[in-house]
Amino acid sequence: MTQSAKSAASAEAPTRPRAEHLGPERRRPLVLDAALKLFVQNGYPGTSMDAIAEAAGVSKPVVYDCYSSKDELFRALLEREEKRLQESIAASLPAEVTPQDPERLLREGLRALFAAAAEAPDSWRVVFDSEQVAEPAVARRVRKTRSVLVGQLTGFVKPYLDQEGVEDSERLAPVYAEVLSAISEAGVRVLLRSDDWQPDELAEVLARATLRGPFRR
Repeated sequence: MTQSAKSAASAEAPTRPRAEHLGPERRRPLVLDAALKLFVQNGYPGTSMDAIAEAAGVSKPVVYDCYSSKDELFRALLEREEKRLQESIAASLPAEVTPQDPERLLREGLRALFAAAAEAPDSWRVVFDSEQVAEPAVARRVRKTRSVLVGQLTGFVKPYLDQEGVEDSERLAPVYAEVLSAISEAGVRVLLRSDDWQPDELAEVLARATLRGPFRR
């Protein structure tokens, strides 16, 4: 083919649009979205930067432009998902304490919490399962996240204890908050690991068991 013929063929061929160039700031959320699914599926040790790049549809150097290491990427992912969880938990807590019906109050709070978990299951999995598979520094971060959540629950429990006239509410509120945190986390695990439960039903069962005992109806 002559040079003029090649030029004519090139002119007639459709031009492939070039992918939009995105800088690291705009790439990072896309990389984290891809990494989230992989970390949930494979855990921290089983997820490579190569796999993240492939899942994100970018080259490995692009991923390293966004995050210098897998550890840095994972920490950024935890920070983002922790923020989402804290916001969803804060939104799930009732705005007002109703001492006349603590079971309804707990049931509504658990229902909202479980609904939020069902809407963003991977966020819960990567934060609360990371302690088992990641580095000690990550495990410490997970424990710190739990302490923040317990602090939020303490702020919710103490006004109720005060309204009920419970003595030593300052000392008891963190204890009850730990119990509620454990119940909430256990409920989320059940919800995400089984198709047998819906948020409303599970909230009803756990609220009743918490305040009446597991063997009373």
